[in-house]
Amino acid sequence: MVDVKELLEYNKQVRQRYLQALASIPWEELTRNREASFNSIRNIFVHSLKAIDHWLDVLLKEHNYRAKQYEEYTNLEEIREYKDYVEGRMQKFLDTSLSSELFDKFVIRNDLGETVEVTAEDVLIHLFEEEVHHRGELIALLWQMNIEPPLMGWKYL
Repeated sequence: MVDVKELLEYNKQVRQRYLQALASIPWEELTRNREASFNSIRNIFVHSLKAIDHWLDVLLKEHNYRAKQYEEYTNLEEIREYKDYVEGRMQKFLDTSLSSELFDKFVIRNDLGETVEVTAEDVLIHLFEEEVHHRGELIALLWQMNIEPPLMGWKYL
């Protein structure tokens, strides 16, 4: 059985590969509106980080979420710094949480405005899925640019 922590570590490794791949693309291409979910490649990549950052506030019971606008990221180094910050927060959560705490319950409001009860593990699985969902978008956009996406196969990175 796969542990949710393994899924998150996998995403961390693939995220780094994508950031390295994006470094070879001109900034104008990364920020061009491609009519995708968050318009540009930059915005999609940053959105995935923002989702993790937001949910870590819930899990860590903190209010450190950086609500910077996408346009405020003006180069890849700023995105790399944000990635490192978010990954540090995730590692803090994973390092300080006991396995039993993954089943702690949180009452949240979902995107439909409904009140629902979720566990920390539910949130972590959602974060894994959210990033994979948007990575699919990045793959399609890179293919449209005739760029081969980074290798990302499970267990053979």
